[in-house]
Amino acid sequence: MIDTPLITMSNEQLTAVIHLQIAKDEIQRAMGPAIQEVMAAVAAQDIARAGPVFTHHFKITPAGWDFEVGVPVLAQVSATGRVRPGRLPATRVARTNYRGPYEGLGAAWAEFRAWVDAQGQAATLDLWEFYVVGPESNLGPNAWCTELNQPLTK
Repeated sequence: MIDTPLITMSNEQLTAVIHLQIAKDEIQRAMGPAIQEVMAAVAAQDIARAGPVFTHHFKITPAGWDFEVGVPVLAQVSATGRVRPGRLPATRVARTNYRGPYEGLGAAWAEFRAWVDAQGQAATLDLWEFYVVGPESNLGPNAWCTELNQPLTK
């Protein structure tokens, strides 16, 4: 289900983001418009993307999510509408890729976290996902690739 995980350092990355606090059943209605809004702000400011769309989750509860949706950028974005400048941190992370439809992400994260625990590592509360290959690729869901990043405590 997931590629062989590894432990590595992530580099600090400038981002353009929208912060969302939503119920889990709102994800399909909230994500698309937020991604479009971020991409439009980045394009309007003539800022180059530095990677794929991502989500950075700060808190996940059974009822909802507190997270940012965004895109890495090569220059700081100016705040406009809901879009704000942000950063993904330089930190030690466990990383892997999940290949398949988004409905399988929960099981992929469970498998990944079991690997992190088996390595004797301690995870922070936040995590992020890069949507490396997704619906915009015009490939079927089985070809989609999501990079999972779990920050680790020192």
